Amino acid sequence: MSSKANVTLPGTVEKVLKSPTSGVPEKAQIAVEGGEDLYREIRIENKLTHKNGDEVRLKEGAEVDVTIEADKSATQPKSARG
Repeated sequence: MSSKANVTLPGTVEKVLKSPTSGVPEKAQIAVEGGEDLYREIRIENKLTHKNGDEVRLKEGAEVDVTIEADKSATQPKSARG
């Protein structure tokens, strides 16, 4: 278990954005559920690694988990008022 505070949100790969040139990597645009309308999409390099070391890429429509982690020094207790 991680010692970092974390939250995992469901997401869906909306688009796979092909590289416009050979020097720019392909991107995956992911809609994160629970995000505000104007800020719920993120774009990442479309390159993941299996635990066996094989590189793979996301497909459009794939359901994914988006995890945000923070060290203890980057967090503070939530106020009692919520």
